[in-house]
Amino acid sequence: MKEKIWISPPHLSGNEINFVKDALDKNWITTQGDNVTGFEQDIQLYVGGKEQAVVVNSGTSALHLAMILLGVEKEDVVICQDLTFVATIDPVMYIGAEPVMVGSEPATWNISPVYLEEAIQSCIQRGKKPKVIIWVNLYGMPAQIQAIRDIAQKYEIALLEDAAESLGSSYAGKKCGAWGDISVLSFNGNKIITTSGGGALLSADPEYVRKARFLASQARDEAPWYQHSQIGYNYGMSNIIAGIGRAQMQVLPQRVEQRRRNNAFYRTQLSDIDGLRFQTEPSPEFYSNYWLTCVLIDPGKTGGITRDDIRKALEEENIESRPLWKPMHLQPVFAHCAYYGDRTEEELFQQGLCLPSGSALTDNDLQRITEVIKNCLIKK
Repeated sequence: MKEKIWISPPHLSGNEINFVKDALDKNWITTQGDNVTGFEQDIQLYVGGKEQAVVVNSGTSALHLAMILLGVEKEDVVICQDLTFVATIDPVMYIGAEPVMVGSEPATWNISPVYLEEAIQSCIQRGKKPKVIIWVNLYGMPAQIQAIRDIAQKYEIALLEDAAESLGSSYAGKKCGAWGDISVLSFNGNKIITTSGGGALLSADPEYVRKARFLASQARDEAPWYQHSQIGYNYGMSNIIAGIGRAQMQVLPQRVEQRRRNNAFYRTQLSDIDGLRFQTEPSPEFYSNYWLTCVLIDPGKTGGITRDDIRKALEEENIESRPLWKPMHLQPVFAHCAYYGDRTEEELFQQGLCLPSGSALTDNDLQRITEVIKNCLIKK
């Protein structure tokens, strides 16, 4: 069998062991230590601005903390991007709030500003002004951030940026991870850099940062004994895991360059095929890390060849690919939720495919992948 090509495997720098060894040598086998502090500082420096970072054990934990910090309570309304991974919405449900799904706009595939405002107005009319808007920079592509911010300001609604997939991306020259009242990152094993598991919460508001640290460490009060006046969470990141993150941050600019190189290779090889279209930066304001290179396959233009035909052909050659996220309003667990949109995200899901995009892909790997796709789509 041919060697497996994964969609987005971890890519280590080689320096991780040194930071991990430092933690072991100092016996800092806990959720405190030089690696935790250093990793947070590295993230802050990279994202820039006034953002401060709190590293935690997952991006989902960071989202949950953000919900709490932004004052979301049971039965509150939270506006959510419909086309995303389920982890974006799960913390809304942990609290018992009401997610309202907003569909995609075609330029970025992210939340539609038009339907976002429609959803807000509808919620206000029924006496349930939304508490928070969550948007996602899908597959690394920044959303229509300025339009989203303008709407949030108009209705005085807090903004939560799910930048889990977009570390290294930017909009209007400002890094993703610095656009929300609170923003979150993920360092899951498939992300552009990884700590195996892990995440971060970022904010320019020092009170949000202070309280996030407090809640993530079991909400222990200042006292010589263990005293707790509110419920906290065991969300801290291990000092060992943070060491991996410090080494990964050292190569993040290279990882962004390598992912964008993959994307450029695919475009060079495949852009002239009728019926195949890429997720693309709409203008120079948008800069995507192209964490995953994603394409749409229109069977009306390919002679009936579908996304799944290509996925299966790749699978037969031991190459992993994956459909786009299934929209949340189509998920059984969220079938009861209100939805606003024009079904753009349903078409994206039906036609969309995520191609292998790992930063360690070689030219031979990329050639192997594109040959399979060409053999499916180009008529002999």
